[in-house]
Amino acid sequence: MKGARRPEVRLPALEPFGDGELEPDGDYDGLEFRESDLAGQDGGGARFMDCALTGCALDETRLHHARFLDSVLTAPRGVGTNLAEATLRDVEVLDARLGGTQLHGAVLERVVIRGGKIDYLNLRAARVRDVVFENCVLVEPDFGGARLERVEFPGCVLKEADFTSVTLMDVDLREAAELGIARGIGRLSGAVISSGQLLDLAGVLAGELGIRVEG
Repeated sequence: MKGARRPEVRLPALEPFGDGELEPDGDYDGLEFRESDLAGQDGGGARFMDCALTGCALDETRLHHARFLDSVLTAPRGVGTNLAEATLRDVEVLDARLGGTQLHGAVLERVVIRGGKIDYLNLRAARVRDVVFENCVLVEPDFGGARLERVEFPGCVLKEADFTSVTLMDVDLREAAELGIARGIGRLSGAVISSGQLLDLAGVLAGELGIRVEG
């Protein structure tokens, strides 16, 4: 089992973003977005490099095809943030409070998501490599059709996860604080779980295999 490679983000001295709005295909380098209200704005295709986003509102923010490189997002909050087909590389996401975040078709590489809670995270058909979900809560995350390689879940609470048609390689679920799988339990080849987790999942696994358990 190969462990995930974690990002090593070292931000330079940052300039404040100011009071402007995001622009499609914008180029943001070495900026600090502090308590910025970015709700409803369009930053599709934008590039964020060596940036810090702290306490920003991201309700319905359009960031499809955006690129976040060597950046830190601290306490982002919002519902319906659109990051479809975005790229996150060498990124830390800390204490997020998000719901309905769209990351389908995205590429995540060397990313740590630590703390916080994300409801209905959509990672369908995403490529997730060297990613750590640490001490966070994921409610009904959708990994359908995604490819996960060297992904870890230490201290993570997974509720009603969907692994339909997922492809797993070196995925470590042993240290998850809670492992709840609603669909796709038969696709866990390439993952490792603990013996206790196997017992907890026995009923779901039996249902997946069409086994009747009585008595």
